[in-house]
Amino acid sequence: MAALDQPTALGKALSRPVQRTLSRLRGRSVNVGSSERVVSAAAGGAIAIWGASGLLRRRFWGVPLTMIGAGLVWRGVTGHDAVYQALGIDRARRKPIEIEQGFAVNRPPDELYRFWRNLENLPRVFAHLVSVTELPGKRSRWIARGPADTTVQWDAKIVADREGEVIAWRTEEGSDVMHRGSVRFRELGSGRGTAVTVSMEYEPPAGKAGAAVAKMLGEDPERQIREDMRRFKALVEAGEAPTVEGQTSGRAPSARKAS
Repeated sequence: MAALDQPTALGKALSRPVQRTLSRLRGRSVNVGSSERVVSAAAGGAIAIWGASGLLRRRFWGVPLTMIGAGLVWRGVTGHDAVYQALGIDRARRKPIEIEQGFAVNRPPDELYRFWRNLENLPRVFAHLVSVTELPGKRSRWIARGPADTTVQWDAKIVADREGEVIAWRTEEGSDVMHRGSVRFRELGSGRGTAVTVSMEYEPPAGKAGAAVAKMLGEDPERQIREDMRRFKALVEAGEAPTVEGQTSGRAPSARKAS
C-alpha cells in the first residue's frame, strides 16, 4: 500500500509549487503583445538551450544564460512583463483607431438629428454597413461587411441623446467589435445650416472581426469617413446620395447597375 501511495504523494508535492506559481500569477494582466511574446519565447528557448550546454561543460556563462533564457520563455508564455507593469506600458492592447470629421450641411439641426436618431438610416450613409436594427432600451444591432463576402455584427446602446444637439453610442460589453461614436449638431446661424461633427473610435480586434473593421475603414480611415459624410450631405441636401465608384468599399456595383 505504501508503494501505491507514493505516486499520489509525489503528485501532491509537485503540485504545491505549481499552485503557488499560479496564485502569484492571479491579478497579473497580460501586457506583452502577441508577436513580442512569440519572439520572446523563441529567443528564450534558444538562449536557455545554449546556457544548458554551457552548464554541461561547466562554463561560467552557463548559469546566467540559462536564467535569462528561462525568463524570456516565461515572459512569452505568460504574456506578463514586470518592467512594463512598473512603467505602465501595455503592448497587449491594440491602439484604438480614432476618427473625427466636421462639415457643414445646409439643413437645420433638428432635421439632421431626426435623420441620425433613426439609426436604420445609417447604412444609407456608411458604405460598410449592411443594416442597423433598433432594439428596445435604446439598443441596436449593427451588421457590417467583412472579408470574402462575410459579415460581422455587434450590439450597441445609445448613451447620450439630446434632441437637436448630440447622439452618442457605444458597443455593449462582450461585443466582438469595441466601438464608440457620436454625432454633434451646432446651428451656424444666418441661414448657413448646421455644423456636424462625427467622432468614432474602434479598438481593432483579432480574427474575423478585426478583418471586418480593417475592410470597412479601408486603408485610409479618415478618407473613408470623409467620403461617407459627403454622401450624407448629398443625401439630405439633394435627396440622393452620389455613387461611390472607385472606392475600396461601398455600393459601387449596385450604383453602376442602377445607372
